[in-house]
Amino acid sequence: MLSRWEKIEHNKIKLKIEVAAPEVDDALDRAYRSVVQKINMPGFRKGRVPRRVLEAHFGPAVLHQDALELLIPPAYSEAISEVDEEPIDQPQFDFETIEAGKPFLFEAIVEVMPPVELGAYKGVEVEQEESELTEEDLDGHLESLREQHARLVTLEEERPAREGDLALIDFQGFVDGESFSGGEADNYSLELGSKTFIPGFEEQVVGMKVEEEKEIEINFPEDYHEQEMAGKEALFKVSLKELKEKQLPALDDDFVKEISDLETVSQYRADLRKRLEEAAAAKAKTALEESLVQKVAEASQVQLPPVLVERQIDRMLGEMDQYLRYQGLTLDKFTELSGKTMEELREEKKEEAEKRTKANLVLDAVVKKEGFAVDDSEIDAKIEELSERHQDDPERIREIFEKQGRIPLLKEELRIRKAIDLMVAEAIIKKVKKAE
Repeated sequence: MLSRWEKIEHNKIKLKIEVAAPEVDDALDRAYRSVVQKINMPGFRKGRVPRRVLEAHFGPAVLHQDALELLIPPAYSEAISEVDEEPIDQPQFDFETIEAGKPFLFEAIVEVMPPVELGAYKGVEVEQEESELTEEDLDGHLESLREQHARLVTLEEERPAREGDLALIDFQGFVDGESFSGGEADNYSLELGSKTFIPGFEEQVVGMKVEEEKEIEINFPEDYHEQEMAGKEALFKVSLKELKEKQLPALDDDFVKEISDLETVSQYRADLRKRLEEAAAAKAKTALEESLVQKVAEASQVQLPPVLVERQIDRMLGEMDQYLRYQGLTLDKFTELSGKTMEELREEKKEEAEKRTKANLVLDAVVKKEGFAVDDSEIDAKIEELSERHQDDPERIREIFEKQGRIPLLKEELRIRKAIDLMVAEAIIKKVKKAE
């Protein structure tokens, strides 16, 4: 069926494919049986128009589109399977007319995975930061925990506002003596020191007393998201209506029982140390792997196909959109607020997308060179791991993966994991002190 093929420019190949005459005739017969059901002709019941009459009335081409759709996809699939190349884009077809009783010839041009000139991927030197958890680190996490469970209490005493207080304020802003949209609010809650307001504003609320009024002068940042306000001087009339301060719970056994299933502070401290050490080890492992893959990628040579880079940008924007939705935003809303077009956002992502694409191509090349494969038992083990992590039935997870066609992707992930594990096992790892 594949008569010959050749490499052409830009990682593309051209295949010349021939379909035998009997298969052509069979496709035309099947096309006729489909087309005739849609034709109404005087003197014939629907679906009963003889083929010779149908072709005489509409011309032989009436069957060609349906026949081509029956012939080309399977013929192309069979031909590409005979070539040791991996398509990365949709093929473009070129063909002459189809004729009954004759072979059908067509060409397919498709972009394929580019060749990778692998650099060294064994014995690569890489640094890894030592992760040491100190008692001060533990104390800091416990203090953050107390902050998370703090109560806000309205102040009865008369004292000036200070950082950490929650201030209830009314304010009205003016630029060039004129109020502006979005520049005023009543009963606005502002945590002093949170740096969530315009720079310089919170610092001037510190020191105010309840029922005090004050004029605050600030400059909008040059990169302020609302262009018309960027860099401008503004005056805010502020009234402090109420102050609340945080009351942190005591770090005692009662607090531990309230926030966990443990009984004592010492138990909680030991459990927290274990969790933090595991998290730090996982983070260090990920950082090591990323650094190692990047080093191997930099030492390798490959021509990046634009189609793969664009797909990587699509994935990155998809990840960004998902993250924004957790924050109550969308990608479209983000572009609107940031004043950026989608094209500008894609251009910003391009450099990172190129790095990721190259790393993926290099890892794929390692997989092929090492001949890594994944058997059914490894798929079973991965599904079992996922079921334990998500506390779900493994058969249900397998069914979801099969319905969504994700088993091949899972196999590819496991092959890539073998490549990374090999590179780590063979690497020369130098431990370095964590940067201060």
